[in-house]
Amino acid sequence: MKCNIKEYEDGIIIDNLKDFNPVHIFDCGQCFRWNREEDGSYTGVAFGKVLNVKKEEGRIIFTNTNMEDFNNIWFDYFDLERDYGEIKDVLSEDPILREGIKFGEGIRILNQDPFETLISFIISANNAIPRIKKSIELISQRYGKYIEEFRGEKYFAFPSPEELSVATVEELKECKVGFRGKYILDGTDNILNGQIDLDEIKSLSTENVKEELMKIKGIGDKVSSCIALFSMRKGDAFPIDVWVKRVMEYFYLKKDTKPKEILLFADNKFGRYKGFAQQYLFYYARELGIGKEKKQNNRK
Repeated sequence: MKCNIKEYEDGIIIDNLKDFNPVHIFDCGQCFRWNREEDGSYTGVAFGKVLNVKKEEGRIIFTNTNMEDFNNIWFDYFDLERDYGEIKDVLSEDPILREGIKFGEGIRILNQDPFETLISFIISANNAIPRIKKSIELISQRYGKYIEEFRGEKYFAFPSPEELSVATVEELKECKVGFRGKYILDGTDNILNGQIDLDEIKSLSTENVKEELMKIKGIGDKVSSCIALFSMRKGDAFPIDVWVKRVMEYFYLKKDTKPKEILLFADNKFGRYKGFAQQYLFYYARELGIGKEKKQNNRK
């Protein structure tokens, strides 16, 4: 990463950081604990820390941190070591993706905490992002540790497996997770009893990671792919949700296509960077409403 990093009284300023736009990063569906502020910045929680991120006149400003935490947490969390220019060059050989990349040029895939990501994407199944965010916040407030007050708001860490294990299905319903409470507890139990070691399975192939994760009730192909991509550095995982299905059918396949066939096509088309392709396509499709016309026509 060739850029200028400076520490100031309340944080870090990075000049000349390419391929980094907070709007694209935090609004591309990969995370749920970042919220946009009135000034256009984003405040969120990760690894027990509260951070504000803002892009201003070509600079990236990290507020409420220091150089030690930047080096130990945020550098890796924001995937700053990876050359996204190289990934874009490869994927831009496809003219459709070239346009998607222009639209979401500042996307970076976050390296999130595996347990928090696992529980978050269990909650995400058949759910809307505002409700997902609300559930995760309620769970953090109820079972996680208090971190600090920042700009008038109190922030809590996402609970550890041990902290979350005391929850009951009824209590989780109060956190607005609906029918997913039993899956959250099953996932937590699997981690605590050692049936699944999230750190250990990171070294497995993407397919084997997904296979292990799908041993947990409530985790299927899409959710396991999200966990693999967003917390286990599996850049070839390709989650297929409604938006990705629409955009793949709209631009490439031209017909209603089963997820397994979409995945095979993506593997042949995008190869080892298909997880990155998925993020550009997801953001492109959702922000522009690509494929919505088809859905509306099907309802007539």
